[in-house]
Amino acid sequence: MGEVSNPAEFVGFEPDDRLLGDDLDKLPEALGRPEVIPHGRAHGGIVGAGAMLTAASLVVGVLLVLLGVIDAITSGIDAAPIVAVVLGALLISTHWGWVHVAELTANSLEGRSNAEIVDRRRQWLASIEPYTHYEVSTEVQDDGSIAIYTLRHRPVHAGETHFTFIQETQRREMHPPDEPAATVTERAETLRREAALATEREHEQYQIAADAYEAALLGREDDEQRRLAQRAASEALSRQINSNLRDPPLVE
Repeated sequence: MGEVSNPAEFVGFEPDDRLLGDDLDKLPEALGRPEVIPHGRAHGGIVGAGAMLTAASLVVGVLLVLLGVIDAITSGIDAAPIVAVVLGALLISTHWGWVHVAELTANSLEGRSNAEIVDRRRQWLASIEPYTHYEVSTEVQDDGSIAIYTLRHRPVHAGETHFTFIQETQRREMHPPDEPAATVTERAETLRREAALATEREHEQYQIAADAYEAALLGREDDEQRRLAQRAASEALSRQINSNLRDPPLVE
């Protein structure tokens, strides 16, 4: 179900910063989560000041536009009302910028005061490898039945040199509330073992491609060498897949 990622596509790519924020929930639980940068008291004050400046810019901008229009109607169009309208429109169109400036300022200050945590977050991000993970989770429904989900977390491109992840539901099984608990538990554990084996296979295929890529790159980072290294990674992975088709490995 759904598109399958080719591990060789992502060798040489780096994890995108959005995996520390917006895309964090797309990652499998097995990878853990980064430390949270604590918000100090100054953070709320700076963001609050940004919000006040945003409101003030909007109000002043609207007033300037109204005054400019009224002045133009009552006194005629000259430089003063035109300047008022232009300045007011500028304040209105850019008023949200104060919020972003305040947030960036607060985050920058907190980043400097929590440099060790920021460094550990960076190390955690750099440790993420772009191969597909499978996980199993359960959820109790309103009627008391239990849903068992097999989730697939697969890498996708985020720009020319980075990757992020998306989460997909590969399988959903429903078990009625009167089904024996032991049966549901056994089924969930079976699916978890299958997910672990599938994840390990994905990791092995990625590692084969990554090793071939590094060997072909040989410390050079020009575009042509990267292209050749990417091809070498794909060829190595193709050979491994063909070998497994001829002589399948033993699985649990």
